[in-house]
Formats: sequence, structure tokens, C-alpha cells
Amino acid sequence: MTASTANSLSLLNNIIILCGHYKGIDYRIREHLITREISIGDYVLTGGELAAAVMTDSIVRLIPGVLSDEQSALSDCFQDNLLAPPVYTRPAEYKGWRVPDVLLSGNQALIEDWEFQQSLDRTKKLRPDLLK
Repeated sequence: MTASTANSLSLLNNIIILCGHYKGIDYRIREHLITREISIGDYVLTGGELAAAVMTDSIVRLIPGVLSDEQSALSDCFQDNLLAPPVYTRPAEYKGWRVPDVLLSGNQALIEDWEFQQSLDRTKKLRPDLLK
């Protein structure tokens, strides 16, 4: 499952998710009724229920009206193949750990540049495969 897949599925009127259990779904069902198989990762779960819940959450949040701020979903990580920049909350200093000064500057252009560079750096370090 990718962000692109979630985006596409969020535009559909109806989706039925069949969840296999243990070894999966009877192959006859796969062969004749399944239109698309989606994996959420390269690992095995006991059943498909958790995968269905993960898929549902990633799809539903993209449907207009589900989130109070519809623009929020459009700026999530993976929408542009980059990881999100670091998130900081208040207070500006905690146990001697400071929020980067640029985030306190009030200069939105500088903040956006900083966030983009942080996203790019984090993606290069943690998920370089996304940049290919």
C-alpha cells in the first residue's frame, strides 16, 4: 500500500476488502472475484484484519470532510515522496533542548525552506528508496 494507492482508492464510491486468515483466501475466490491485491508490507500477519484497518485508515482520511482540515491530508508525508520534517511543540525550550531558531522566527518562507530541507535530509537518510 502506498500513498498513491490510498489516493486512488479514496476516489472510489465502493470498496470491499476481503481479509485472509492464516494462509490467505481460497484461490478460486482470488482467481474469479478479486480485482486487486494490495500488500501493506513484506511481512506476515496472522490475519488480514489489521491490514484492512491500516488500509481503511489511510484511505478514509483522504475523503473530503473526514478531517477537520482537508488540506492537512494533502501535506502529509509520502504525498510528495518525502518524509515529514521534524515536529516541535511548546515550550520553545525543554530540559535545555531548544526548538530550532528558524521555527521561532515568524518568517514563513524561511520556515518552509527549512522544513523542505529537513524532509529531504530525513528521506535521504531514512528512506532513500523514495527518492528514486
